[in-house]
Amino acid sequence: MAFFAGLVDAVAGGGGLIQVPALFAAYPDAPPATLLATNKVSAVGGTINAARRYLRHVSLPWAVVGPAIVAGFIGSLLGANAVSNFPAEPLRKALPFVLLFLVLYTWFQPSLGETHAPKGVSRYQQIKGVILGLTIGFYDGFFGPGTGSFLLFGFVRFFGFDFLHASAATKLVNVATNFAAILMLASLGQINWPLGLAMMVANIFGSQFGSRLAIKHGSAFVRKAFLVIVSVLIMKSAWNAYFLN
Repeated sequence: MAFFAGLVDAVAGGGGLIQVPALFAAYPDAPPATLLATNKVSAVGGTINAARRYLRHVSLPWAVVGPAIVAGFIGSLLGANAVSNFPAEPLRKALPFVLLFLVLYTWFQPSLGETHAPKGVSRYQQIKGVILGLTIGFYDGFFGPGTGSFLLFGFVRFFGFDFLHASAATKLVNVATNFAAILMLASLGQINWPLGLAMMVANIFGSQFGSRLAIKHGSAFVRKAFLVIVSVLIMKSAWNAYFLN
């Protein structure tokens, strides 16, 4: 499952949809925090590998993406720290509807993310990058499902990236948010390191395959994969939130 999670995540995000349920099914008696932390260890290896491959083929405006990466790291630390103080249930209930909005908006905007036309580097764009990183980073540290999909949509919609460049930028911010969550949870001793590192190897192989597919077939392929993956995530998150007791 870690292999398939790495493949899916490298293309359009959503690898956690595969990997987290597999962990909970395989280790039903383990503390949830330990399994979620172990998932982060596995995912960060594949995310780094996918980012490395993307950066060989695309060029990113670092003056915008850089602040988003730093803000994502900070936001994820804040989110992980807030988990014990605020209930995640409202987010769990709202997630299917937010994802549905992303799918519908993308579906009815067929030219969205088709061409790479970044909106330049300005203080305003940098501030937008910080806001995106902080917001989605906090969400990732606090809750998590769909983080890659939210980042992908954000870079396409608000910064004028095509889906391929947005996927590359997403991986970089996601590396930062994963590292922040790992640091926070490792300080609490809540990681199964042998399992996480073994899964990381499989996740890296999956990300290798997925990033090759995305780079070979381009933005149109990533857009279609995004629509399919988020649609599945809608159904899975709705089932978890409203039907699974």
